[in-house]
Amino acid sequence: MGKTYIKNPDIISRKIAGESILVPIRNNSRDLEYIFALNETSSRIWELIDGHNDAAAIAETLALEFAAAKEEIEADLADCLTSLEENGFITGNAKQ
Repeated sequence: MGKTYIKNPDIISRKIAGESILVPIRNNSRDLEYIFALNETSSRIWELIDGHNDAAAIAETLALEFAAAKEEIEADLADCLTSLEENGFITGNAKQ
């Protein structure tokens, strides 16, 4: 879990009722049809992605805030980060 992540600057997010909505703001009108909704946990992960926190630091913060086993938190975090990265919402870099 030694990667740090940065948010794609072409994505805007809005928090609505505890969930975050991610929307691309590129010039392609088809991109506006692609909206990504994050649940409460994924919304918190999105908030913690700042280019400085690596995945381990994010997992530690989540462990303090959510009542779940460390293994479950790490697995959910990995799934969320993979999904966000595959969809182009974040970019991961190996921590130096």
